Amino acid sequence: MKNTDPSPDQEQTGKPAAVRLARLLGLVSPIFRQYQLRILAGCAALLAVDLLQLIIPRILKRGVDDLAAGVSSDTALLRLAGLIIFIAICVNGLRFVWRYMIIGFSRIMEMLIRERIFSHILKMDAPFFEKHTTGDIMAHISNDLSAVQMACGMGLIAAMDALFMSLAAIGFMLHIHVSLTLLAILPMPFLALCTRILSGKLHQRFATVQEQFSLMTEFTRSTLISVRLIKAYTMEKFRAGEFDTLGKKYVRSNLRVARIQGLMFPIATLTGNIGMLFVLLFGGRLVIEGRISMGDFVAFVSYLYMLVWPMMAVGWVANLVQRGTTSLRRIHGLLSATSTLQDIKATEETAMDPVFSLRSLTFSYPASLEPVLTDITLDLGPGIHGVAGRTGSGKSSLCKVLARLYPVGDGQVFFGGRDVNTLPLDRIRSSIGYVGQEPIVFSDTISANIKLGRPDADRDEIETAARHAAIHDDIMTFPDGYDTLIGERGIKLSGGQRQRLALARALLCDRPILLIDDGLSAVDVATEHEVFAGLRSQLQQKTVVIVSNRIKLLSMTDKIFILEEGRIVSIGTHSQLIKENAFYRTMYDKQMRREELQEAV
Repeated sequence: MKNTDPSPDQEQTGKPAAVRLARLLGLVSPIFRQYQLRILAGCAALLAVDLLQLIIPRILKRGVDDLAAGVSSDTALLRLAGLIIFIAICVNGLRFVWRYMIIGFSRIMEMLIRERIFSHILKMDAPFFEKHTTGDIMAHISNDLSAVQMACGMGLIAAMDALFMSLAAIGFMLHIHVSLTLLAILPMPFLALCTRILSGKLHQRFATVQEQFSLMTEFTRSTLISVRLIKAYTMEKFRAGEFDTLGKKYVRSNLRVARIQGLMFPIATLTGNIGMLFVLLFGGRLVIEGRISMGDFVAFVSYLYMLVWPMMAVGWVANLVQRGTTSLRRIHGLLSATSTLQDIKATEETAMDPVFSLRSLTFSYPASLEPVLTDITLDLGPGIHGVAGRTGSGKSSLCKVLARLYPVGDGQVFFGGRDVNTLPLDRIRSSIGYVGQEPIVFSDTISANIKLGRPDADRDEIETAARHAAIHDDIMTFPDGYDTLIGERGIKLSGGQRQRLALARALLCDRPILLIDDGLSAVDVATEHEVFAGLRSQLQQKTVVIVSNRIKLLSMTDKIFILEEGRIVSIGTHSQLIKENAFYRTMYDKQMRREELQEAV
C-alpha cells in the first residue's frame, strides 16, 4: 500500500507542514461549513454572555463610587443588585444556548467522522487489515475521535471565550489606567513562551498514549475471542500478567502527559497572580494618591480576575488542540489509506456467464516477494470443481483471488470473458457465494446469521437453505430454534455447525458461483455426503469450487485440480488422478486404509 503522507520531518519544516495542516483541516472544514448557522448562533450566545459579564464590573464601580461619595441609598443599591441578578439570569440562559449549539455540533461532527471512518474501513481490501489491527482501528474510532470532538467543541469555545474576554478585559482596563494595565499584562509573554515549549512536548507524548491504547485494545480483543483456548492451556495468569504490563505502560505514558498538563495550569495561574500582585501594589498607591477612584480600582481588579481565566485557558486550549491535532493526524492517516484493489464505476449491466478464466496467473501477497501462485492457466465454468494439494500449495490463495480480495495483474483473470480489472468489484462479488476456512458468525440469532446476504429473506427460504446445508435438524434441537442467540463468534455452535451455517448463508444468496475454501473440514463424512447431495440439487448450471483434501468429497466432483507449490500439476477426474498423480493416489490409499480400520473397529 503506497503511503502518500508527508514524513514527520517534512511536517516540522516549512511549506509541507502547511500543506499537511490544510489536509487535516480538510477533514472537519466541510462539517463546519454545513453547520455554520448553528455555530454562529452558538458563538453569538457565547459573546453575549461575555459582554454581559463585562458589564457587571461597571455596575460594581458605580455602586462603590456612590458609597465612597456618600450619595448612595438603599433603593439605589437594590436597583443595582436587581440589575446584577437580571444579568446573571440572562447569562445562564445564554450559556445553555451556546452549550447546546456548539457542544451539540461537536457531537454531530464526531458522529459524521465516525460514519466516514466506518464506511472507509468497509471499502478497504485484505492488505489493509493485515497492516491495521482491530485494536488500532477501535482506538481511532474511540479515543482519537473523542480528542477531536473535545478540540472542536470545548476547545473552540474556550479559545473564542479566552480571546474575546482577554481583549475586552484589557480594553476596559486600558480605559481605567494605561500604565497599570501594562504592569498587569507584563508576565503574559512568559506564559506564551512556556505554553509553546510545553505544547510541543505534549504532542509527542499524547501520540505515544494513543499508540499504547491501541496495543491494549487489540490485546483485550484478541484475549476475549480466544478465551476458551487460553483456559484450555491454563494461560489466564500469564495473559493477565501481560495485560498488567501493557496497562502499566499506558499509565506511565498518561502520567508523562499529566506532567505537562500539570505544569500548564499552575504556570497560567502564577502568571495571573503575579499580575494581580502588581495591581495591588501599584493600583493601591494610585487610589491613595487619588489618581483613580475606589470604584475604578474594584472594577480593574474584577477585569483582572476575568483575565486570569483566559490565561489559564491558554494552557487548556493548547492541551486540547495538541490532543485534537495528534488524533486528527492519526485519523487522516487511516482515511488516506487507499485500497490496492482499484474499483471502477459500473457502466452497462449486461448479463455475464458465471465463468472464470485464468491465463498465466502469477500472484504474491503484498508483504511477500515470493509468489504463492505461479503461471496458473485454467477455466472454471458450470459444474463442481475440486481443488486439492499439500498445505501451503496455494489453494486458499486461489479462492481469495477469485473472490477479488487481492489485486491481480491485467490480462490474468477473466470473468464472463472480461478482464476483472475492467469490472466493478461489486459486479464480481455479487455473483459469488464464499465460504472460508474459518466461517465468520456474528453474536446474533441463527436466522440473522443465515440471512446476512439477503436481509429480506423469509423464514421458509431460510429453512430451505439450512436443509440443503444439512443444519436444519441441528438448529431445531435448540430451544429457540432459528431465534437462538449463538453468542460471541458462535460459541454455542460446534465447528461443523458453524461451517454449515456459513454454507446455508451462501446458498440462501443463490449466486451463480460458490467458492468453498475447505469449508467442510469440521464435518463428518456422513454429514458431508448429505451436504454434497444438497449442493448437487441446489447448484445446477452453477460454478462451484470446493477446496478439500477429502477423497470422498473430491470423488463426487466433476473435475479436480492438483496444486503443488503454487502450480497446477494435474487436472482430471477422480479415477484419472488415482492413476496419474502420485500425491492424489497416496492420499487416496491413506484415507481408504483409515476407513477400513475404523470399520473393523
